[in-house]
Amino acid sequence: MTIPCEVVELDDAALIERSLNEPEVFAVLFDRHAPQLHRYVTRRLGPSEAEDVVADTFLAAFQRRSDYDGGRSDARPWLYGIASNLIGKRRRAETNLYRAYIRSGVHPAEIPGGQVENEINTLAVNRPLARALLKLTRADRDVLLLIAWAELSYREVADALAIPLGTVASRLNRARLQIRQTLEQGEHAK
Repeated sequence: MTIPCEVVELDDAALIERSLNEPEVFAVLFDRHAPQLHRYVTRRLGPSEAEDVVADTFLAAFQRRSDYDGGRSDARPWLYGIASNLIGKRRRAETNLYRAYIRSGVHPAEIPGGQVENEINTLAVNRPLARALLKLTRADRDVLLLIAWAELSYREVADALAIPLGTVASRLNRARLQIRQTLEQGEHAK
């Protein structure tokens, strides 16, 4: 079935509302947000876990679409919140990814012939960064990476994680401080 152009141009809230009666419309939301969500999850868990997490995120979103707050025109925070919960359930996979990266210096998302996202996969920067990320609590890491890698605003992170805006700011400040301290300690150890 072809989805009419006027449907594709709807904001996320209107799409979700319309999908309650026309479930196939939800595919537009998937097409709109899945590529960015997939890149984010790949950075967090590696490519082997990313497909499942993204699929599970959209499945959960589809199943809970009747609960979506129609006053929010952008569903990204909602989707990233669902994905963050699923990532949290795969904490061991995330930890193993960082440890493998520290050992090998190669991010699992770097596949031969594949495009490398330079800002995240620069070897000289990211081995120490992976060590620093491992030292963060899950809550602090979620806030930091939703802002840095998913490019969500403080308000969007607060919505995604269902936490107050002030908590986002304090977790981000704590994460930045810990990252900076860990990176500085690594520099002094050389």
